[in-house]
Amino acid sequence: MIGCVLVANRGEIAVRVVRTCAELGIRTVVAHSSADRDSAAVRLADDSVQIGPGPAKDSYLSIPAVIEAARAKGADAIHPGYGFLSENPDFAEVCEAEGLTFIGPPAKVMTQLGDKSSARAIMSGAGLPLLPGSRDPLEADAAEALAAEIGFPVIVKAVAGGGGRGMSVVRSAAEFPRAWARTRAAAQAVFGDGRLYVERYLESARHVEIQVFADQHGDVAQLGARDCSLQRRHQKLVEESPAPMLPEDLIREMGEAAVRGARAAGYVGAGTFEFLVDPRAARFYFMEVNCRLQVEHPVTEAVAGLDLVREQIRIAAGEPLGYTEVLPRGVAIECRINAEDPAREFAPAPGVLEVCHLPAGPFTRVDTHVYPGYRVPPWYDSLLAKLIVWAPDRDAAIARMRRALGEVEVRGPGVATTAEFLSDVLDHPRFRAAEHDTTFIESL
Repeated sequence: MIGCVLVANRGEIAVRVVRTCAELGIRTVVAHSSADRDSAAVRLADDSVQIGPGPAKDSYLSIPAVIEAARAKGADAIHPGYGFLSENPDFAEVCEAEGLTFIGPPAKVMTQLGDKSSARAIMSGAGLPLLPGSRDPLEADAAEALAAEIGFPVIVKAVAGGGGRGMSVVRSAAEFPRAWARTRAAAQAVFGDGRLYVERYLESARHVEIQVFADQHGDVAQLGARDCSLQRRHQKLVEESPAPMLPEDLIREMGEAAVRGARAAGYVGAGTFEFLVDPRAARFYFMEVNCRLQVEHPVTEAVAGLDLVREQIRIAAGEPLGYTEVLPRGVAIECRINAEDPAREFAPAPGVLEVCHLPAGPFTRVDTHVYPGYRVPPWYDSLLAKLIVWAPDRDAAIARMRRALGEVEVRGPGVATTAEFLSDVLDHPRFRAAEHDTTFIESL
């Protein structure tokens, strides 16, 4: 059994991991930057260690600093959370070489699935449907010719991309050269890998995920679907489970496809299979696999009745799954409360939180790391809190979420949040009718 976990992350996910470990009787050490020395995760953990200054490249992204912290504090496992090093196969390899349990998929699996070209090949072999496009990275001329062949609009994607970055929608041949060059430069800057591929862009699509878990004994389970279609610039704002107003047969087929794909990849741990769904044609297409816990995992926890961090730890410790499928109960919705100002094109709005009152009430959960007096650092993302509600049906869940959003009171000089904007979105007739898609936010 795992005795001590080094939490190599920050914010609400670090708090989340610390709490589950406490319930399991596992000692925790939080690795933190100088900017996070007074964080909630540091206060809740059994121990902590500073691994560098505020900028992530000098702290949370420094593999030597994280490994040295684990050694110094006697940790025998590392939980990477999400973001930062969570999908870095080199980090997973170093953990293994140092005798540390990496609470995540094997390095080989992350390498194969982190490369979008390789992932598409594996999933095609497993029978998962793909949108028309290139199987391998292309040069500009070949990509432009393929785009003309499959028809515009197309989407140009970075082979090493993820998190909604490294992609551009191209709607005409005239736009293609500039979009290709811009995306290639961005991919090289962000991922250190400028390789790109092309596929058809699906208009008016829904973004639906299947949560899977796989143990070290060959068993794979799927825990149902999440709808993550409410996005802005490919960044998710609202998630819900189950995915509303989609045929049950379609959801079942996606779940079966995700299990096949996980088996084909030799997957172990928590993973998310992302699909684009054409609701008019009742068809779905494989997009990518996220080899980590997702930000939106609480909605699956709410409808499945499982602690997904606990499941990660059990699997990393070698325990069997003990189930093959978990049927959802009720409806859960998550809203991401960000320090952004919708009135200024969602510009970052950090500052000191002089007032910080977050919701409570029946079947209302808040995952957060902030508190009155907290200063939002400039080096990290703008997420302040995740607000999750559960109800027996979707209408009741929407009503509960709007009530909870109305209780959010976060104030300070220059501080603004997305809470009121999200409440308006959830009250929109298209969302209430589940007629929204990935372009809905931009259409408002």
